[in-house]
Amino acid sequence: MLTISNRGNQMPASPIRKLVPFAEAAKKKGIKVYHLNIGQPDIETPPEILDAVRNANITTLEYSHSAGNESYRRKLVEYYKGVGISITPEQIIITTGGSEAIQFGFFACLNPGDEVIIPEPFYANYNGFACAAGVNVVPITSRIETGFALPPIEEFEKVITSKSKAIVICSPNNPTGYLYSREEMEALKQLCIKHNLYLFSDEAYREFCYDGEYVSAMHLEGLEQHVVLMDTISKRYSACGARLGALVTKNKAVYDTAMKFAQARLSPPGLAQIMGEAAVDLPASYFDGPKAEYLSRRDLMVSRLNAMLGVYCPNPGGAFYAIAKLPIDDSDKFCQWLLEDFSFNNQTVMLAPATGFYGTEGLGKNEVRLAYVLNLESLSAAMDCLEEALTVYPGRVAIEKKTAEAAK
Repeated sequence: MLTISNRGNQMPASPIRKLVPFAEAAKKKGIKVYHLNIGQPDIETPPEILDAVRNANITTLEYSHSAGNESYRRKLVEYYKGVGISITPEQIIITTGGSEAIQFGFFACLNPGDEVIIPEPFYANYNGFACAAGVNVVPITSRIETGFALPPIEEFEKVITSKSKAIVICSPNNPTGYLYSREEMEALKQLCIKHNLYLFSDEAYREFCYDGEYVSAMHLEGLEQHVVLMDTISKRYSACGARLGALVTKNKAVYDTAMKFAQARLSPPGLAQIMGEAAVDLPASYFDGPKAEYLSRRDLMVSRLNAMLGVYCPNPGGAFYAIAKLPIDDSDKFCQWLLEDFSFNNQTVMLAPATGFYGTEGLGKNEVRLAYVLNLESLSAAMDCLEEALTVYPGRVAIEKKTAEAAK
């Protein structure tokens, strides 16, 4: 009898995408679905980067260098210089999305059975990448009551063992929107030095910081050999389908090892690299519009959520995600119910159950992740749907008004 691999059986389903069949079924019934489950912005991809591909004089679409086109890597050096990061083209590997950068980092730095420590809730696909690499995720819980701030360093110290090899952070954070402070980043630096740990830093959302300073792991002096930065143009330029990212490190041994994995997959996407080069040429002012738009959306969504009885949502400091606590029995059941059994004015909303963003069993049962990637009108309509849904959901948890107000 044919069997599936243990790795395949252990691979977790995506909390972001697993409810897609239910959304498709709802749409076939004529129900409009507002997608707040996935970080797919509706902001237009800059025409300049699409035109760069249309106007490219290509007769043969060839493989690029396994590290990516040198011309693109040289342009990225200038981009990173603009955000206070000094690197060379030889410290950059262009990847197929930020996902491949994370995979290369795991494969290059970690052995099967090693442990990687991640503050939870965390980007759900870290679990999948860890599974593929045979690595064990050790979660450290951050809590909604503190706005998902970095857990105390003492909590990290409690779980560090001889198998601990790295810490993964994402700032601004997906899924919480939390923006790590310089003090928190410096504390992580000291921890990594003390215990000789890598610091994997996912910085996909650096352009979208609203309430604080962007601090890269590469800004931390003395930690250069520990840092592996994972990056992507997906959210920065609303170009998710380009599948173009980067792994950046000053650790030559890590770089050389990651290059072997890069060579094995031949090369990153060629047309996307043309887009990436054109994106670097956009003026810095390009980000003013998207950032202001996301800020308006954040303010609308968070204020609407916190006005709903029994709902609490901390104010995200960056990115375009938030996690909200709802008066519900089970977020997985609730999110499926929204698509299967509920509509309001022939509309409903798709959310991501927060259970899939935690590594600790049982957490996130009354939380959902929302991505404020829709325009203000659609976002407001989505909030109308959610507010109505919470009044009629069969699994609503009773909450006293006084208690709800105290939580806010």
